Order: sequence, then structure tokens, then C-alpha cells
Amino acid sequence: MRVVDHDQSDLRSQVSAEEWAVRVDLAACYRLAAHFGWDDLVFTHISARVPDTHDFLINPYGLMFDEITASSLVRVDLEGNKSLTSPYDINPAGFTIHSAIHAARDDAYCVLHLHTMAGIAVSCQKAGLLPISQQASIVVQSLAYHDYEGIALNPDEKSRLQQHLGNARNLMLRNHGLLTVGRSVPDAFLAMYTFQRACEIQVLAQGSGAELLHIPQPVLDTVPEYSKAVLRGAGSSLTWPALLRKMDKIDPGYRT
Repeated sequence: MRVVDHDQSDLRSQVSAEEWAVRVDLAACYRLAAHFGWDDLVFTHISARVPDTHDFLINPYGLMFDEITASSLVRVDLEGNKSLTSPYDINPAGFTIHSAIHAARDDAYCVLHLHTMAGIAVSCQKAGLLPISQQASIVVQSLAYHDYEGIALNPDEKSRLQQHLGNARNLMLRNHGLLTVGRSVPDAFLAMYTFQRACEIQVLAQGSGAELLHIPQPVLDTVPEYSKAVLRGAGSSLTWPALLRKMDKIDPGYRT
């Protein structure tokens, strides 16, 4: 991996232990997205709220996901002003999307947005995500849609993003990609993993040309109880420590 000189090693002493912990989780999330092949050069974004503030952390515009570290993340307020000195700028479209959701949802501690091929492929389909897999059966319990309005540079789009997302956990951005909201970085990551898998399965199943079998509604109606457990963090509390162990073996630089 190419090494980029973005040493801000003294930053840890400038922030609270709680903020540093979020920074480490968020940097790990970026590296995991790269590991799973979900990145799109430098053009998508994951954000996390700084504890006990309205500020949030987001990626430095221009760094690849596998270059992001805890100290390189940029801290901004809801107006887009840096609230901690950083040599980096942020993606304006990323700010539009993430600031809208952090402002509207008190439970939006992490917002994860991707441009994966499978996610975009399904977002282009009129019927959206189909209930044809176990993964999809979980996602559709809390899924909303937002129509494409062009690259997200218009502040007026914020209110529509907020309205369309509502209280949902998953948002399909039509002709654009996927977005998940979580009460923590681990929660948002697990939601995205499930969402992305559901889209991959759908595209593969459609490509076979076979008639698709939808999960019956009475079966779908049994899923919310499981989803409640996921929303309480039961799933991410198991998966996240394992994912961090994986990253510590193959790419531990995110912690710096």
C-alpha cells in the first residue's frame, strides 16, 4: 500500500478519549470498506458524530479509504466549518448528505454511504430491493428511497433527504448508491454489510434468468423481532471485535 505523509500523531493528545475511540472505529470502517472492495476511489464517505457534540468526523477529501487513519479524519460542525485544525478539505457532496442526516437524526451517530456496483445496479431498478433473500428480508424492514437529484451540491436537497429517510435505518439513493444509519460505527457497518449483500444476491439471481422466488409476506412479518435485536447492537457487538482483529492482522495503520 502507498504510504501518504499525513502524520498528525499529536492529535490524540488534543481530543478526548471518547472522540479518539470513535476516530479509531471510523478509520477501521474506512479500511474495512476498502478491504471488501466497496470503495470508489476517493468519492464516497462515512461519518461519525463526536460524542457529546453536534460535530462529526468525515474523510479527508483526496485520501483513498485504505490510507485513512484515526488522526487524519476531519472534524466539522453542521455548517461545514472545521472545529479542529486539519490540513485537509472535505468532499462538498459528502457534507451535504451527512450534515443533513446528522442534523435530523439524534440516533445517527454514524452515516455510511457507498457507490458499490451492486448497490447502484439495484438502485436503478424501479422495484428497488426485492425480498428474495434472508439478507433482504432484514433490510426491507427499515428501508426508504430517495430519488436522484444530481450530484449532492444543492443545500435544498437536505430537507428532502431528511424527509425521505425518516426513521429508516437503510436508504437507497436512486441511481446513486446505498446509505445506512447506525447508533455506532459498528451498527452502521453491519447494516451496510447486510444491505450490500442483499443487493449482490439480487443482481446475481436476476442474472441467472430464472424466475425469482419472493419470501412470503407472513414470513417477512416474523423478521422485525430479529431486527429489533440487531438495532439494540446484538449483531455488531459480536462482529465488530472480530473485524477489528482482522484489520489488526492485515492493516493496523488505521489506529494511528
